[in-house]
Amino acid sequence: MKLQTLRENQAVCKTQYQSSPDSALQTLQASGEIDFKNLAVLVDRPAGLIPAGLHPGGGGDGTFFCPVEIMLAGLVSCAGVTLAAVATTMQLEIRRAKVCCEGDLDFRGTLAVDRSAPVGLTAIRLQFDLDTASEESKIEKLLELTHRYCVVHRTLDSPPAVSVTWMRSN
Repeated sequence: MKLQTLRENQAVCKTQYQSSPDSALQTLQASGEIDFKNLAVLVDRPAGLIPAGLHPGGGGDGTFFCPVEIMLAGLVSCAGVTLAAVATTMQLEIRRAKVCCEGDLDFRGTLAVDRSAPVGLTAIRLQFDLDTASEESKIEKLLELTHRYCVVHRTLDSPPAVSVTWMRSN
């Protein structure tokens, strides 16, 4: 996206949010239908369904995307989009960029093999591979601003409380 287009698109949003702060408060959502036969979930997305199921380390057969991998993909995509927008705003020339995310998981916790083993990721590593001639100080600023404005990264830094409810279907 060109810098001018980005600025114009964001100016509309900024003006709206300044004049009506409540309009900036939006609820994003994800949903899916459980497939008990395959121990999987079909996650709704704009272009169709994403099948998510057990990782082979948790007893799955590798047919489906692992939900943790989808979460890591969310961080990759958010950080990548944020980096692209910030680099555009900073007018940095980046010829090619790749972003990779890894997370460490001890399956003993989620499979109840060892109650002292953690359930959940114990470390997440986010790495950018940038083909650029930009000065190191500018890249450091780019990464600082990417972290500051990446919604998924900031959510992982300070996780919100998650509430769980249920309802009976008819």
